[in-house]
Amino acid sequence: MMLPAALLLLGALTAVVAPRLLARADWADREPVLALWAWQCAVAAVLLCCALSMTLSAATAWQAVGGHVFAPAPHVVVEAYTLGTAEPWAAATAVALACGGAWSAAMLVREVLRARARRRRRRSELLVRAPLLPGEEAAGSRLVILEGERPDAWWLPSTAPRLVITTAALRRLKGRQLDALVAHEEGHAQARHDWLLHCSAALAAGFPQVRVFAGFRDEMHRLVELAADDMASRRFGRLTTALALVGLNEDRGVFGPCPTPQAHVPQRVHRLLTPPDRLTAARRLRLTAAAALVPVVPLLVAFVPGLRALG
Repeated sequence: MMLPAALLLLGALTAVVAPRLLARADWADREPVLALWAWQCAVAAVLLCCALSMTLSAATAWQAVGGHVFAPAPHVVVEAYTLGTAEPWAAATAVALACGGAWSAAMLVREVLRARARRRRRRSELLVRAPLLPGEEAAGSRLVILEGERPDAWWLPSTAPRLVITTAALRRLKGRQLDALVAHEEGHAQARHDWLLHCSAALAAGFPQVRVFAGFRDEMHRLVELAADDMASRRFGRLTTALALVGLNEDRGVFGPCPTPQAHVPQRVHRLLTPPDRLTAARRLRLTAAAALVPVVPLLVAFVPGLRALG
């Protein structure tokens, strides 16, 4: 049966072509939310190809699995998938793909556990540096002011999420600049960008040779910041958001000639000060629909024999 092999070939083709097309797209920086959607659809299509290939291979290799998969299907559909002739490679393909899925799940669990450990460590440090006052409740406020000489702010997700801002940031940023900083961090929290980063990091760590997963991880870190910048700039203006970004990072050497881990900050400031033209609503709708169709293609390929038999 060639259908599982065709699905694997389609997944490999998507994993190779999708990063190149998205890297050449001239609208990613202009529409970061749309670019995030496109990357998620491409990765979902690759994973869906593997999942469907694993399911059909297992159904071909083991009659018990095929009985569960095609239990509600008419007899003509079962015959269309030729489940009665088990191929020697079907079991090996199903087991290999199942191991890949288990490895991906293990990497995701590891990433989530590491993130939770980091959050617990930061909460413990926060309690040491900003202890609760007598009569103060632990979950009483979502804003924590922390004594610090370096301007900084971060969102601490948990069951009781908190926004932490250092006193240096309060001294450096005034008025609407501070509001823009808060709006930026709230944008991350509202869009649940932390889960995007967890999933992309898990896939890239589990399969570092797969180009689409490595590109997914790298672009997520950049695009979530651009999306949060846009959320803040829509409320408080691009100039105000850019000034807040400069004030928060100018002591870290990010605007110097030497590369730093925050080398993307100057590009973000330049993007805010010289905003590119947004795409028209019609083109955004077309690109959104086109990206949504990418994960549909593996489903159509998998259902072709059954639909042809019913037709």
